[in-house]
Order: sequence, then C-alpha cells, then structure tokens
Amino acid sequence: MLHSSKYRGEEKNSLDQKLQNARQSSARIEEGHVTVGLEGKEKQLVKQLIKGVRERRVISVVGLGGIGKTTLAKKVYNHKEVVEYFGRLRAWVYVSRDCKPRDIYQKILEEVYTPAAQEEAEKMKTFDEEQLGNFLRNKLEEKKYLVVLDDVWTCEDWNCLAKVSINEPGSAGRVFPVGKNGSRLLVTTRDENVAKLADARVTPLTLKFLAPEDSWDLFCQKAFLDADPSAFTKPLLELGEKMVKKCEGLPLAIVVLGGLLSRIDKSLPEWGKVLDNMDAYLTGSDQPVMVILNLSYVTLPSHLKLCFLHLCLFPEDHVISTRKLLSLWLAQGFVQKQGNTQRMKDTANEYLNQLISRNLVQAVRLSVNKRVMECRVHDFVRKLAIEKAKEENFISADSPSTSTATSYLCSTKFRWQSIYSGFDRYASMEHSSSSCLGSLLSSKAVLPDGGISSVRFICQSFKMLRVLDLEGLQIKKLPKKIGELIFLRYLGLRNTSLKTLPSSIKGLVSLQTLDTNNLKRVPKEICSIKNLGDLCIEGQKECKLIRVDKLKNLQNLSGIRFDQWRWNNPSKLSTCLEKLKLQGRFKIKGVDLSNSISKLRNLRSLYLKASDGIPLLVMNTWDRLSKLDIKGPMPKLPEAPQFPPRLMQLTLEGTKLDDDPMPTLEQLPQLSTLRLRENSDIGDKMRVSPKGFNKLNVLQISELNQLTKLNIESGAMPWLTEFQFYEELQISKLSELQNLVEVDIIGHIVFSFTIRAEIPFHMLLQNGDWKYTPRTYRNNAKGFHLYREQGQNLPNPSELIERLIVFLEQIQKK
Repeated sequence: MLHSSKYRGEEKNSLDQKLQNARQSSARIEEGHVTVGLEGKEKQLVKQLIKGVRERRVISVVGLGGIGKTTLAKKVYNHKEVVEYFGRLRAWVYVSRDCKPRDIYQKILEEVYTPAAQEEAEKMKTFDEEQLGNFLRNKLEEKKYLVVLDDVWTCEDWNCLAKVSINEPGSAGRVFPVGKNGSRLLVTTRDENVAKLADARVTPLTLKFLAPEDSWDLFCQKAFLDADPSAFTKPLLELGEKMVKKCEGLPLAIVVLGGLLSRIDKSLPEWGKVLDNMDAYLTGSDQPVMVILNLSYVTLPSHLKLCFLHLCLFPEDHVISTRKLLSLWLAQGFVQKQGNTQRMKDTANEYLNQLISRNLVQAVRLSVNKRVMECRVHDFVRKLAIEKAKEENFISADSPSTSTATSYLCSTKFRWQSIYSGFDRYASMEHSSSSCLGSLLSSKAVLPDGGISSVRFICQSFKMLRVLDLEGLQIKKLPKKIGELIFLRYLGLRNTSLKTLPSSIKGLVSLQTLDTNNLKRVPKEICSIKNLGDLCIEGQKECKLIRVDKLKNLQNLSGIRFDQWRWNNPSKLSTCLEKLKLQGRFKIKGVDLSNSISKLRNLRSLYLKASDGIPLLVMNTWDRLSKLDIKGPMPKLPEAPQFPPRLMQLTLEGTKLDDDPMPTLEQLPQLSTLRLRENSDIGDKMRVSPKGFNKLNVLQISELNQLTKLNIESGAMPWLTEFQFYEELQISKLSELQNLVEVDIIGHIVFSFTIRAEIPFHMLLQNGDWKYTPRTYRNNAKGFHLYREQGQNLPNPSELIERLIVFLEQIQKK
C-alpha cells in the first residue's frame, strides 16, 4: 500500500491563490543577482552533487521562507560544472503547498524526455498518477539525473512524490531510481524532518540568517542599485543601517526593504518616514515577506499552531528559557498526551523541536548534549504570530503606548493576555469583563505598596487564571487571596522581593509548577499542593522542615537543602522524582544520602552543591542516574565501580581533587560528556591512557589554574567530537583525535593576537571546511570557537590538528 496524493481541491480559494502567487513572485526575486552570503554554500552543494558516492543521494537545503533556498538551488542548478556533469537530464520543479504528484511527474518528464512520436505523447496524457510515476521511473532508470524539488512542505508530500510504501517509511520509494550512476535529488524545504526522511545518510544544509556585513551588502545592492553607497551622506547611511538591523538577516526582508527604498528619494525625510513606519511597510498584506511567513503558519497542525501563537506573549527579541516555555505550554493545556509511556514534558519538547525544524523558532543556546536551553522568535515571525493571534481571538498584547490597547483589553473574547510593561496601570483598571482571562505574564516593574494591591486585584478579578507569571516584579508580599485561584497551574515568582509565601498557597489545588528563588522562608503549606510536579525553591535563607515526600506527583525538585532532605522519606518519591538538586551545608551522613538516593528508582539527574565539602559517596546503587553534577570540595573520587552504572554526563566544579581524576573517570563505561570546571582539580598534570574514555564525545577543561599538561595516549578518546580547553594547556598527541568537529580555545592571548592578526587564523585553517568565530564563555572569558559544518567530510583532520598545535605553540611563546 502506498501513500496516495492528497486532494486539496481543483479550485483554490482566494487566500491560497494569493499565497501561491506571492511564492512564485518571491522566487523570481530570489532568482536575481542576490547571492550575498551564499558563495561558500554554493561550492559545498556543487561538490555534493558531482562528487562522492555513485549511489543516488538526496541533498536537502533547509531554512525559513525567504532565507535564500531557491536562490541557492538555482545557482547550483545552473552552475557550469553541474550542467556539464548531468547534461540534459536535469529537471527543476516547484512543489509548493499544493502538492500534486501527477503534475510534478509531468513537468519533470517535459524537461528530461521527448516522446518519440505524437502517439506516445497523447498516451502519456491519459496516464493516472501511478502510471505516470512508473513511466518516469522507467525513463530515469540506469541514467545519471538531477531533479530539483523546490519547496517540499511536509513529510507526507515527500512520501507521495517518491511513492514510499507506508510499510517501509524512510525507504527510497519507487519513482526516483536509486542506481549507482551518480544521480542526485536536490530538495528545498522549510521542515528539517523532510530532509531527514528523504535521505537520513546526508546531513541537510541549513541556511542561517545573514551576518550584519552581508545584510548590509545585500541591502546596498537593492537600495542603491549601481550607485556607490559612499556617495551618500553619513546620516542617510545610518538610517539605512537601522532599517537593515530590523530585518535581522532575513534576505527576503532585506530585498523587499531595499526595493522599496530604491524607488523613493534618497533623502533624510523620506528614509526617516520608512524607518518610522517599518511595521506598516514590512507586515502589510501585500508584502511577500509576511505572505511567505504566513505559508509556514497555515500548514501547522492545530496543536503546533497553539504553541506558535503562544510565543507572541514574549517581548520582542526576548530570549526564552525552554524550561519555562514548556511548563507554560503544559499549564495552558496545549500538549496532547502521546500514549501511556511518554512524559508530557517530552512531548512538549518535541513540539518545540518541530517548530525549530520548521524555522519558526530559533535555538539560541544548546546544552552539551544538544538540547535546546534557550530560544527566540525572529521579529517578523513574532509579528505574524501577533497578527494570527488577534485573528484567532487567542490573545491581546497590551501596549500602553497605543490607543487601541484598551479596546482589546476590555474585550471578553480574549483568554490569554500578555503584559510587557505598565503592569501597575493595567492592574488598576476595571476589567470585570475579562474575568475569563486564562494567562497573565508580566515584565519588570516597580509597583506601589509593594505590589500587594495590584496582585490582590488580579486574584479578585481573574478567577479562571491558569498561568500567573510575576517574574521580575518587585513584589514584597502576596495577598491571601492568591489561594482562591483554584485553576492556576503555573506560578512564576523568580527575582521578586518576596521573603515568604502566605499559608493560603495551599488553596492552589491545580498548581503544577511553582518557580521561585531567594525566599527567606519556604512555608510548609506548599507540601499540601498534591498536583505539584515542578518545585523550585533555590536560595532559601532559613531552613525550615518541609515534607516534600507528601507530593506524590513531584518530578523535579530544585533547591531543597541537605538538612531538609534528611527529614523526608525518599521511598514515597521513588516512582515520580526524576531530577533533584540539593544544596547548602552537607548536614547529612554520606551513607545516609547514598541510601536515600538509591531509593529514587526513576531519578535521572542529580545536582549536589555543598560549600563545606562532600564526603566519599557510594553511587553504584543509583541505577537510573545518567547525569551527575558535583560542586564542592571532595577528599577524593570514588573508585570507578562505585559510580552510577549508567552515568553519561559528569560535571565537577570546586572539588579540589589532588590526584589526577582521569585514571578513574576514563573507566566509566557509558560516559559521553565530561566537564572539569573551575578548581575541580588542583594538580599540574593529567593523563588519558590508551583506550580510555571509549565513548566520550565531549570534553571540557576550563579554569584549572594549576594544570599545565594533558597527555593523550594513542588510542584514547576515539570518538571525541568536541574539545574545550584553555590556551596555556600543553596537549600531547592532539592530532590523534580524528573525529573532532568543534574545538574551543579559551584565553585572552589567543583572542587578542588573533583579533590583531598577529597569528591569523586564516593561515591556520587552510582547509576550507573549517571555520572560526570569536566567542564569550563562562565568567565572561574570551576565546575562539573552531568548527566544521556538520556532515562535511574532512579527508585528513590530523593536518588541521597539526596546524592547531603549531598555532598553540606560537601563542605560548608569545
């Protein structure tokens, strides 16, 4: 049984027609001479198309609408070497959202095949989709061909086009022959999942937003045409730079802006008007930028649309904590349960990854195991989200500077409300008609009377609240009426001026997440909130008995003190608790802590921070633990067999170990990430023996002031891909780490000499696959990040490493 094509109607409605026309017109815009920032990508794609394995491959270009996918694909398609290599057997077809496989097969055949006679041509017209697909396959069989499928929207579209059997997902399909003739398919898509499905063996080429200098070059091409930008006044150029900055590296946005400015007088008054009305110029319904972004939105499934619309709650350019975002989605009820085994938070994380893969959300910071820790939304995407949210009666975003804000606020149809500023003004208004309000988020503000009257007003007026996030508000006290919000699922109180919480907090019977910090005292009543699953109480000033073992649904517990933990029965949390962070003075016996942790059968992540030291712990009964962070002095490490058997990530900081930790740690069988941070070891030498760390992928060595030498024996760390170290460290046999793809060198010498070009990196990185960029690290340390694109083949990485060693020697001599 095959995936059948989707019937979407022969007659498109006016919106679909408008969007399709915009897509075609934008393609024509892209096909011009706008190639800024694509030169290196073009060479890479040409190489992938005409070199490498003879077996058919699918090469994918992934990126946001308007990022330049079609431009790049067109340049490669018409490249001299590509034309010579594939000859006449090249075909380009637009797929688009309205994917009709039969029409696409017909267009491919028109470019690669000429019927021998009119009779055959007439017969081809009678073929249905299945027959025409088989006919196309026969004509491509045993031949070297290139087919470009521009703008494939969904995995379902790919399966339909390639005729992939639903019983063999991920297979090559029946339409485009595999063979061993050097054939290639080039796919452009907004969805990374399409690329992975089409050919999991090939890493997709993901187009990023343009760098500031490339953005400016592109703008000058379109705005000044053939004129020299330097011929214009400095104030005019500064206005242009401000407008380009608002485009944030999106090529199509820059092209549209440049085209607009090219048609008006190049004077300060005229350009000033454009700058003052950027929103109107760049989000109007007739502008292709927003129309193309709209295409990405309309194809989202309903559950992703809710999550996407929710992103407009956050202020412009705001970096969003993933942990917080996922908790908010859960509290709002946006996440659908998937089976009986998958956790809801894992499902929410999948939602986020889907939005990222569709290029509607940008990942800002990743953890060492590549989980997204922070994200943001591009300004144009956010504007689209706000526009759609208003259309869907999903939200009103309060803007105190606009006269229309109040009319939105007073409407009963809005259930989600975001307050970015002016919280005190809003809280003092009579919004009785907004009693069904479901979500209220705020930004930093100073409130009169310590905020108690403002928060009391919220508690009295908005009984249906599910989310109340007061992070950053200088609130000194919560009113007792907070306990009347019986539908509240999320309460955010980070970075406020609160010293404690009222006992009425126990009335929040639906609360799932309580996120607070730096309280002087945590009330015992929080342990009466039975549905609480995520509890953060970091930075407590006083230690009071709290029985968290009463919380039968608790999954994440952060900030409980060691002396509070010892009064709890961990057996009562054995089936639920997955993440635990203990801190404070180590007022518990080591054996008692080890035994208590062993009773937490589902614990996967443990963080121990003790200012007065951590005793020797036996951890081999911590069966499920995969991540361990230890911060505080230790007499020595346990022997390797005493570590958790499934430990994959280990971070040590401030442990002040006298002996080399490597002989012990290199024996841990599952360890993939090791971070040795500030003062984790105070020795001057470390040695990794042959076959040591046979599964390690990531090694970070930073701020070990006494360490001068790291000796890596032959055969050690065979799978290391990421290595971070500081410039003074002398490393032997670095060249044997053949799988490195990322190297970070931290230190002011490497930074300053490279910036002043006394030791130019471009001489070091003669192999074009490698790149470098300056970076700021923990504690504001400066350094350089060397990397090569994922999926690139480096014939002899040791050559790069050897040059790196010479480079480091030069630095150390300086």
